[in-house]
Amino acid sequence: MGKITFMLTILMMLGASYLAHGSQTGRAEIISFLEIIDIESGSRDVVYSDTSHFEAPNWSPDGKTLYFNSGGFIYSIPVEGGEPVRLDTGFADRNNNDHVLSPGGTHLAISHHSAEDGGASIIYIVNINGGEPVRITGKGPSYLHGWSPDGMELAYVGMRDGKQYDIYVIPVKGGPEVQLTHTAAHEDGPDYSPCGNYIWFNSDRSGVMQIWKMNRDGSNPVQMTFDEYNDWFPHPSPDGKNVALLSYDKGVEGHPANKKVWLRLMPSEGGEPVVLTELFGGQGTINVPSWAPDSKRFAFVSYKLLE
Repeated sequence: MGKITFMLTILMMLGASYLAHGSQTGRAEIISFLEIIDIESGSRDVVYSDTSHFEAPNWSPDGKTLYFNSGGFIYSIPVEGGEPVRLDTGFADRNNNDHVLSPGGTHLAISHHSAEDGGASIIYIVNINGGEPVRITGKGPSYLHGWSPDGMELAYVGMRDGKQYDIYVIPVKGGPEVQLTHTAAHEDGPDYSPCGNYIWFNSDRSGVMQIWKMNRDGSNPVQMTFDEYNDWFPHPSPDGKNVALLSYDKGVEGHPANKKVWLRLMPSEGGEPVVLTELFGGQGTINVPSWAPDSKRFAFVSYKLLE
């Protein structure tokens, strides 16, 4: 892996246009960078870069592989770099950036825009070696964000009856979904604590998008950040000590692409987040869990617009 550099040959973007949760259409020409940041030193290493648009890395539990989405497909790449390999996801060829590995790394849960559901995002599970996906959620849109540490449950964001986005959970083996949040606010980005007792999420129920934590059954929601940023996508570290999050300027609505953003880190018990790094990105940067198993590194995607 080479140190981050933007001294790259200007190339035309190999366009990939597909529907995704908040994703851009009509993108400008861009370079995408798959990066790893060292939590202690703050140093950034580029694993892979390309003029295709890709997003949202997952880190395999064995520490050897990163997974990301691009053009509706899922790709794997060694942590040390190399050429991406497309995962066989059968009929699911319109996958967005909400995908999560199972705790043992044997399966991948994906969010695919199903034609039979009018293009709504539906959650499926597919073997990590490829194959036909198994449908999990009956309703859409459903955007996956977390897989419980015990392997039994998925946490996701859904909109039902044209109302606001709320957080839901559903058994991995199938069954009725359970709605955990019931406010008029926008709730998003649910991810489990490594102990499995809590779900972290972001919500604008206090007026500004901030980070919250609640019990796994949805009870006792507690606000965890209190600042001037719009905070999204909290991801607890595997050792349970810290939570990584993505922060926008307070004037930014939603979680759009192509913005100045900050990767920040806060103690899991609460406290003032610290800035790990500033970058150009947003949508697609850290939508999903992307911690290294040793909790010392974190994978993300940054971008550069070509003039």
